[in-house]
Amino acid sequence: MADVHCRADGPDTVDPGCLALSCPATTPGGDEGTPVIWKQAPKSITNPGWTNWIPISGPTCLYDAKPENVLANIATRILNDFRQLPVNPGTLQAQPFPHTLKGGPTNFYTTATEQAFNVTILGQTVHLTATPASFTYTFGDGTSLGPTPAAGYPIPEADWLLNQTRTSHTYTATGNYPATITTSYTGTYSVNNGPPLPINGTLDLTTEPKTIHVWKTEKALVADTCQENPTSWGCPNAEK
Repeated sequence: MADVHCRADGPDTVDPGCLALSCPATTPGGDEGTPVIWKQAPKSITNPGWTNWIPISGPTCLYDAKPENVLANIATRILNDFRQLPVNPGTLQAQPFPHTLKGGPTNFYTTATEQAFNVTILGQTVHLTATPASFTYTFGDGTSLGPTPAAGYPIPEADWLLNQTRTSHTYTATGNYPATITTSYTGTYSVNNGPPLPINGTLDLTTEPKTIHVWKTEKALVADTCQENPTSWGCPNAEK
């Protein structure tokens, strides 16, 4: 809750910062804000008294005559506002790319990151964070991985098609496959520099498809190198 009495240690002890805090109107002709201290109390206590509430931040300004009402109103709409944020979904990366080999593990990973936004909701300054929490890899061949907390990671080129990671995928047939990743973001929000509160719900974003070209390999014994015979089997100038 926001304690408009700014009680720091008791019912009669006012935080000195509240006495010195100025909360001018944020818009021309608007109302001045109210100095508050944010506090929390255990959910196990029904209707906690002032002695149960513990200061966790403040003093700060709250711009509403009835802060308990505006906080409840923000809470009812915060998930919808969260899902409207311009969150960058990142990209899906593959190693090797754009061509990989049938039967070899292709390493996938994402560049999704935590992002923060400051918005105004019902006249209050609200700070939101979007944190990637889980990922679903869709490989385009009818298979998928996830949801999983593994974002994957790049590996050295020498390990491509040899070493399998937690987010690798092995294609069993040649072809062109549209791969995507869906990132599920969890969020928190804080009102007027108050404590961060969890958002009950997620924002799920899917990247644009990235086409993976799966080839196969063939082996043959040849008498010459490509330098010696550019038209030899497997060489760039070989007859098709």
